[in-house]
Amino acid sequence: MVEMTREEFELEVSDALDQLPPQVVDHIDNVVVLVEDEPPTETPDLLGIYDGIPLTERGFMWDGGALPDRITIYRNPTLRMCESVEEVVEEVLVTVVHEVAHYFGIDDDRLHELGWG
Repeated sequence: MVEMTREEFELEVSDALDQLPPQVVDHIDNVVVLVEDEPPTETPDLLGIYDGIPLTERGFMWDGGALPDRITIYRNPTLRMCESVEEVVEEVLVTVVHEVAHYFGIDDDRLHELGWG
């Protein structure tokens, strides 16, 4: 397990978001990215989750004034599974990309095919 403060972990999440290509970032709207220490008890190993309506499922009636979609990255499961800070950095990037991809409507099977599972 890697020791990392919440502030250090949040910085890694921010750095991962900064690594997203501009053409991806330009299409993200009304999404908040949060860091929580632990996932729900029924999914203790969950590293991240997207909660919202993917772009591919929004119809013309979708309310653009809705509350923001949420991407939550879970700190402690990530730290528990990694053996070095470098692994944490890589895992955070993979998790952020994975959850942002869900916002764009890309499912888990396709993400695994692409190496972002």
